[in-house]
Amino acid sequence: MAGRLQGKVALVSGGATGMGGAASRLFAAEGAKVGIVDRNPEAAAATVAEIKAAGGQAMFAVADVSSASDVSRAVAEVHAALGIINVLFNHAGTIIIKPFLETTEEEWDWLTDVNVKSMYLITKAVLPQMIASGGGSIVCTSSISAIAATPMEVAYCTTKGACHQFARAIAVEFRDRGIRCNAVCPGFVKTPHGLRELKDLIALGVDVSEAAIAAQQGRICEPEEVARAALFLASDEASFVNGTHLFVDNGFTAV
Repeated sequence: MAGRLQGKVALVSGGATGMGGAASRLFAAEGAKVGIVDRNPEAAAATVAEIKAAGGQAMFAVADVSSASDVSRAVAEVHAALGIINVLFNHAGTIIIKPFLETTEEEWDWLTDVNVKSMYLITKAVLPQMIASGGGSIVCTSSISAIAATPMEVAYCTTKGACHQFARAIAVEFRDRGIRCNAVCPGFVKTPHGLRELKDLIALGVDVSEAAIAAQQGRICEPEEVARAALFLASDEASFVNGTHLFVDNGFTAV
């Protein structure tokens, strides 16, 4: 039985570890040729080796996703190695956890560059080949933080609000050219990034204890659960799903 991404070429930004790594492995298992764009060459190489050992196809390009020249080069490398990119998972991102009044302008600009500008740069670099080839699917990583604010995360919540609307606006502008763009919105996830977030929030007095997480979303989410949601949105199974936000939070934002 053919995989759900059979014959596709997928670029996953931030695809070496965590949710991005889980998505890279799953997309490859579902038949895609996967190009990982990440700033960590060691982790990216390890994920590529894991994919190849399982019989999949993958490569990686090292890039700072907030740099236009890096993104242009990385997208060109993926295209040259694997072919026309018709699936894009805009996943790369990070977080700043600190009181708003202590957040510097430099930190604000840096987080905006990594979380939001990266989506602009990568999408702009990939869209022309998607359009020329008749269409494609884009998935952006937003968050529950796009609509449910957390203390000490003003900068992060703001960037995820931008990611939320970016996905919807791209969908509206490029729908008639065969492009679908959706967002996946995780709750608290058991990744190094997610566990650091919990630790730092607790240190600042925010209750994200195991009991609090259990009350909000039942349990902490596994990265593979987010990857499966991204897979659905990326695949042709979601052929009439465009401009939506798929929350992977076990009811966190429904309460």
